[in-house]
Amino acid sequence: MTDVTDVNVGIIRFPGTNCDRDIEYAVNIVGAKPHYIDWNKKDLSNMDVVIIPGGFSYGDYLRAGSIAGITPIITAIKEFAKENKPVLGICNGAQILGEIDLVPGVFIENENARFICKNEKLKINTTRTPFTKLYKKDELVNLPIAHKEGRYYTDNLEELYDNDQIVLTFEDENPNGSLDNITGVCNNEGNVVAVMPHPERAVEKLLRSEDGLKFFKGILD
Repeated sequence: MTDVTDVNVGIIRFPGTNCDRDIEYAVNIVGAKPHYIDWNKKDLSNMDVVIIPGGFSYGDYLRAGSIAGITPIITAIKEFAKENKPVLGICNGAQILGEIDLVPGVFIENENARFICKNEKLKINTTRTPFTKLYKKDELVNLPIAHKEGRYYTDNLEELYDNDQIVLTFEDENPNGSLDNITGVCNNEGNVVAVMPHPERAVEKLLRSEDGLKFFKGILD
């Protein structure tokens, strides 16, 4: 097993990113090494894990994640993912991963066209990703959501089920109108994960829930 302190986590920052420090805090809790990497960099070769935080990259102009999707760091993220290394996109990060086709489907405007900020009960649908492998399949967790464009949609729903690519679903309600309650998906290989909820905001009891901590502990192997 890799020494925990040798796990380097790249935290990607765009103009408008605002959850980068939350990610840094969560990464520090599990003992890995966080590194801020700005949008104009082109090299991720020294990283073991990449996380794209939430926020409002470029003010969500045009479409959430669309401008971030054409910045220099994106080529490096795609190459990183192609090497089967772990990539996690959270909220705006999930929107970006959908925008650049590293995960199937897209996250579009909520059904009620309003920003939603609340805690939700969610189900872990697959444990084959680096970020969910420490959970049990169908385990229920409590994580906060905070988004206006979090409604998941895909034309290939059957394929997602066939390939075990659904990571998270809403359990008690569907607050944004997502297709089949889906609020987290992964690529076919399972190393790239996009989730709308914020596990980094649920890593200690002071934050009312520790249910997100395993997302970050899972990257240590």
